[in-house]
Amino acid sequence: MLRLGVLDQSPVLSGGGAAQALRDTVELARLAEGLGYSRFWVSEHHNATGLAGSSPEVLLSAVGARTSHIRIGSGGVLLPHYSPYKVAENFRVLEGLYPGRIDLGIGRAPGGMPLVSRAMGREEGKDKEAGFVNSLHELAAYLNLGPPLGSGHPLAGLAASPAVRTQPEAWLLGSSSHSAQVASAMGAGFAFAHFINGKGGQNAARAYRRQFKPGPLGASPRVAVCIFVVCMDDDGQAEREAASLDLRLLMNDKGEFGRPVPSREEARAYAYSAADRARIAENRSRMIVGGPERVKRMLYALASSYGADEIIVNCITADAASRSASLGRVAGLIRKRIAR
Repeated sequence: MLRLGVLDQSPVLSGGGAAQALRDTVELARLAEGLGYSRFWVSEHHNATGLAGSSPEVLLSAVGARTSHIRIGSGGVLLPHYSPYKVAENFRVLEGLYPGRIDLGIGRAPGGMPLVSRAMGREEGKDKEAGFVNSLHELAAYLNLGPPLGSGHPLAGLAASPAVRTQPEAWLLGSSSHSAQVASAMGAGFAFAHFINGKGGQNAARAYRRQFKPGPLGASPRVAVCIFVVCMDDDGQAEREAASLDLRLLMNDKGEFGRPVPSREEARAYAYSAADRARIAENRSRMIVGGPERVKRMLYALASSYGADEIIVNCITADAASRSASLGRVAGLIRKRIAR
């Protein structure tokens, strides 16, 4: 049974603003629940004005208040920026508000964000490698997912509040084999960001399943793959809609992270060089674009290549209406096979 989830990065659209992007995220969550998607994740980005979601915990509070049963979670909290204790308390509060619905997706980044790390009071590189694993064990203890901190630990005996009865479902998110190795050792679910890195994810997912051992973050392997999807009435319309995302990714590749999602007119008018078009073609490995039949075929092929239990759809188009329409078409393709 192939399940479908949604990742929303709260993209700022051309002609819009950050506040509207956040409102769009909440409305998209309501739509995803109505369409039968299994979960809705929001991302964390800093110092990137083109993406409005800098605080997934706060945004999830709003999403939970406007939905009733869909699982909601972080895709993901960038743990090296934070105290594991504070992350645990944030997600205990969310579990208290929306019991049995919370996913704690954890990212190993902050790669390349030394100023953000400094602004957050964290030492650059403090939680890399062994430090990151130590933070995961500490987080699991505070969430009652793993054993308590040993008597020799300087924080032994410390409890995270509030004292709620349920715990979030833990996932590690990554775009490389390293996150897969950590997830398999810790017992966490593993979600590969194919929309970031279109190469190597299948090998990482196979290694995760092969090496998986029950641990403090879970007892059984779970694999999800996240990919950009633009699904329209036919292949031609989908290609026209995807041009805005093509240009958005091209601008990111050029270091222009602060721009909003280009409009259709901007995408058509842009003076693409031969190198630009080659880069766009390369970026298409991170995307599924087409009408219903093409998208359905590619979704199942992707899931099969990963051995994935779930596909997480990330849809970015020029406006909120076309984004909603795309999610609706994807849900309709395999509605009978979505686990509600």
